[in-house]
Amino acid sequence: MQVPAPFEYQRVHSVGEAIALLDRLGDTARLVAGGHSLLPMMKLRLANFEYLIDINELHGELGYIRVEPGLIRIGAMTRHRELLESDELAAAFPVFHDAERVIADPVVRNRGTLGGSLCQADPSEDLSAVCTTLDASCVIQGPDGERVVSMEDFHQGPYETAVGDAEILTEVRFPVRSRGSSAYEKVERRSGDWAVVSAGAAVWLDEDGLIADARVGLAAVGPNTAGIPGIAQALRGQRPAQELYTRAGDIAAEACSPVTDRRGSAEYKRHLAKELTVRVLRRAVARVNGQEV
Repeated sequence: MQVPAPFEYQRVHSVGEAIALLDRLGDTARLVAGGHSLLPMMKLRLANFEYLIDINELHGELGYIRVEPGLIRIGAMTRHRELLESDELAAAFPVFHDAERVIADPVVRNRGTLGGSLCQADPSEDLSAVCTTLDASCVIQGPDGERVVSMEDFHQGPYETAVGDAEILTEVRFPVRSRGSSAYEKVERRSGDWAVVSAGAAVWLDEDGLIADARVGLAAVGPNTAGIPGIAQALRGQRPAQELYTRAGDIAAEACSPVTDRRGSAEYKRHLAKELTVRVLRRAVARVNGQEV
């Protein structure tokens, strides 16, 4: 049986208490909420910490979805199930509902959190691509107060984020823009599995029906594909059309760096990156126009 190395356990009841404890313990400690990624890594001795700080009691403080004019704020302790069941979130950002439907299983969705998913920074993780696609920003709190960073700055590499040793991700903010919609698709070997490849897209149209802006993010095809700036540059000012989606798919395929593993060959994953990019762009545009495909 695989078991983690010995560690001390502490449950906290406020963000301030968690930050104070992290400040005292330094990099010997790690926060844990759902634990679905951290604990398996500890059992395999891929991650070893002397202290685990349980922050589940912070759900009352950091578990929320707040809709404001031009902005949606989601607390870092908001659970996957809550994201899936929010009608307001689904109306503003359908990509969230698309993604949450295919994340793991009900057991994981009942315990796992938005903050935990983002802080794990796994290149195959669904919500990192979703949040980057929606141009989200992350609120990080530490002993010196709060700071806000973009998703591009938040993720600094595989399993690395901008959150420091004595800091905690408290909130993710999403700008709401008019005449926009989004979509997400995922290919997996079986229901609830990690993605072979997944893609998310958000598109905004101007009054003439041209693409004012577009963002695409991929998961499971390399460390730097949560956002692909070249696609936005190619699509802005253009009229939505199948040829345009195909061009974006080609850019996505060129931008990713998949590896061959038990989920498929690099060539197959690159093909999926192109095909899924085409699908999510087409679906997002259809949703802006009040259609579903």
